[in-house]
Amino acid sequence: MPVRMSESSQVGRGKGIGLGLAVGSAVAFGGSGVAAKPLIEAGLDPLHVVWLRVAGAALVMLPLAVRHRGLLRSRPALLAGFGLLGVAGVQAFYFASISRIPVGVALLVEYFAPALVLGWVRFVQRRPVTRAAALGVVLAVGGLACVVEVWSGLSFDALGLLLALGAACCQVGYFVLSDQGSDSGEAAPDPLGVIAYGLLVGAAVLTVVARPWSMDWSVLAGTADMNGTPVAAAVLLAWIVLLATVVAYVTGVLSVRRLSPQVAGVVACLEAVIATVLAWFLLGEHLSAPQIIGGAVVLVGAFIAQSSTPAKGSAGPVAGADARTETELSAREAAT
Repeated sequence: MPVRMSESSQVGRGKGIGLGLAVGSAVAFGGSGVAAKPLIEAGLDPLHVVWLRVAGAALVMLPLAVRHRGLLRSRPALLAGFGLLGVAGVQAFYFASISRIPVGVALLVEYFAPALVLGWVRFVQRRPVTRAAALGVVLAVGGLACVVEVWSGLSFDALGLLLALGAACCQVGYFVLSDQGSDSGEAAPDPLGVIAYGLLVGAAVLTVVARPWSMDWSVLAGTADMNGTPVAAAVLLAWIVLLATVVAYVTGVLSVRRLSPQVAGVVACLEAVIATVLAWFLLGEHLSAPQIIGGAVVLVGAFIAQSSTPAKGSAGPVAGADARTETELSAREAAT
């Protein structure tokens, strides 16, 4: 009995840490737009800001890439997939979509990803999904629609919507690939190494797309206006690179390892709420009543989803399945 209580305590602590990391990742990612918008208004192309973000983060993580260079031989497909989907794909598809449809609509479609993750778990991995987790996704997506006020700028553009859906699919790849190998024990790929190489791959792909040699580099030496306050462009760039990319990806991948792709995906919906709140305080973009209500609904949906799905290593199912059989088999194998 004391052993079970101890295991339960450890599982709860691990889940709490995972949830904290997921929220931290959402906060870090949510601040990217607030820091990027003044740079864009100062004269930088949005795609150039994305390239600076990814390339700068790749440079910061380069020592870790050298340290974990063995991943190039053992996990080349994982590194390429994470870089193409989780880094370059999400950014490129999202920025391409907002050139054709309103930002709010694109953001809502992109954050349809948690529902797609549940579909992946249910129909591809063939694992049951709890009704509470599905309800959490529905609430989170519905609340997100209120946060971005999707009705205020809705216009049908088939290509734009397809591009936004491409960003959502790439985000599914980010969550699923972040979880790859996490159940391999000591043989699991180091998450920091995966992130480092993913950023390098993403930077290489975005270099071809963004063509940074045509960028107005002089903007980075000046200041940008943040709601009437001049802020050094270099400070905003450091914010985007260090917090909104390096910290965001590290905490995000670690949260998926401790929770599960579907739970971490729902909690990630908080990014839109956090981005809206930060824009309210730092950019003077005030929230409406529907946005405040929508943010509360997103929080409720995220809470329901994460509380209904046990963390990795718990005695319960990851997606609502019965894990007793696997536990018994593991015990028998250990005994033999």
